[in-house]
Amino acid sequence: MSVLDDFKLSGKVAVVTGSGQGIGRGIAWGLAEAGCDVVINARRKEDLEVTAKGIEERGRKALIYDADIRDNSERLGDLTIESFGSLDIWVNNVGGSDEKKTRTLIDTSDDTFRNQLELNLTTAFQGAKAAAKRMTSGGAIINISSGAGMRGSPFTGPYAAAKAGMLNMTETLAIELAPKIRVNAVSPGPVVTEAFAEVLGADGAEEEIAATIPLGFLGTPDDIAAAVVFLASPASRWITGRNLLVAGGRTHRAYQYQARLEEDSDQD
Repeated sequence: MSVLDDFKLSGKVAVVTGSGQGIGRGIAWGLAEAGCDVVINARRKEDLEVTAKGIEERGRKALIYDADIRDNSERLGDLTIESFGSLDIWVNNVGGSDEKKTRTLIDTSDDTFRNQLELNLTTAFQGAKAAAKRMTSGGAIINISSGAGMRGSPFTGPYAAAKAGMLNMTETLAIELAPKIRVNAVSPGPVVTEAFAEVLGADGAEEEIAATIPLGFLGTPDDIAAAVVFLASPASRWITGRNLLVAGGRTHRAYQYQARLEEDSDQD
């Protein structure tokens, strides 16, 4: 058997939350290309229909569950088993923020902080529980975290705190669910999506951000999908409890180094 066969997911069933647009849609399509039937979830049915069409164009089956995933992971798990008879991969991708304003932590209301934890961390906790109950040996849970969860993150503190919690939860679940189920995380860096463009706003900002990335360009949903397919596949059979930073080399230290270079250049 070729090593490339280890990257195939033929006949597997995957769930991807938050898969109506952006990274979630890219992950769903990537898993379909690798051979998975995919259960997709988001609040807007029209977005999911686009994702579903892409899955079907790749020769796989799609099941739409258009609902807020908060407190609904068990229902999503039941629908998956009812429709496909098994569950092999669960990707906790839903997250972000319903609020587009940024502020310091001490200026953040308790309700905003709680909502961010619920959307970005509690949903992943609930999803992992739903998946673990229904997976047989060899299952894979993948949490989509963020580079923001790996460092101090001024003005997006609640989001970063939730993603940091997700990384710790990933390690704990990996130990508790081994050897039956592997649990890993993927932390995307700056990726061009609809939501990213909405927050970015001003012209030229993409170039400024790209300049902080050692590889020199922003990521795409396909870059994240490739990492997820790897972590879901037998190719990563000896990896669990790890976080894969997919960010073009843009770590906190690299970002600081770039800033120093620019500062030195300004002084010349």
